[in-house]
Amino acid sequence: MSFEVLKRHKSFEGETLFCSHHSEATKKEMKFSVFLPSEVKEIDNAIIWLSGLTCNEENFITKAGAQKVLSETRTMIICPDTSPRGVGVTGEDDSYDFGSGAGFYVNATTDGYKDNYKMYDYIVSDLVKLLRDDFEVKDISITGHSMGGHGALVIGLRNPELFKSISAFSPIVNPVNCPWGQKALKGYLGDNKEDWNQYDSCMLLKSGHKHPQPILIDQGLADEFFEEQLLTKNFEEASQAANQESIVNYREGYDHSYYFISSYIEDHIRFHLKYL
Repeated sequence: MSFEVLKRHKSFEGETLFCSHHSEATKKEMKFSVFLPSEVKEIDNAIIWLSGLTCNEENFITKAGAQKVLSETRTMIICPDTSPRGVGVTGEDDSYDFGSGAGFYVNATTDGYKDNYKMYDYIVSDLVKLLRDDFEVKDISITGHSMGGHGALVIGLRNPELFKSISAFSPIVNPVNCPWGQKALKGYLGDNKEDWNQYDSCMLLKSGHKHPQPILIDQGLADEFFEEQLLTKNFEEASQAANQESIVNYREGYDHSYYFISSYIEDHIRFHLKYL
């Protein structure tokens, strides 16, 4: 076993675990949580959940209520941290939307960040390898929220052979055109905006990246970040132009919080189970 179990809790006849392991990509010890609906040997498939800004490996597994839905299945869920921690880069802890807790699921190329902030490789290489080798899963799907929704869309579109399905809650769909994304992409990748496009789901669709299955998105209409940061309509337009089937649900009255996620997490899990 290539990871250490830090805590374990019985839940819904399965187990919620909090774990750590060494990452080749980030060169740091990384933490993650999992829910196993029963014994590990009985797990067939996995869903990767990517969390948003300021979150870590605990937020989703504690707040979303996924365990009850997955308890009926042979599918686990794994929730990694959102960045390496304690790298020692000047300024990495200065703001909530860049640095610690805000890895944006990119491979950084700028000085100070390029050695450890390799969250794209961490998910695609390290976490997938962990799932295959330690949990012996067959198929994997990917989902997430906000910054993590951005990560799920980008990683899923760039690796359709790895991920059976993609979904997102309140994703940052067009980061090259929103303040959160522009700050992160410039900070991690530099000033060349051509380099940013590989981490933007709308730009990926425009350049020919597609997924064979529909992409599911849920977006709350009372979300305070909807208009300026998330730009959901841009994804709809890019999907239509690229002939990428997508299902975008606008939910009246829902905001950006885990109250929203917990209200519709069962829909997303059932969606992924169709393809796993």
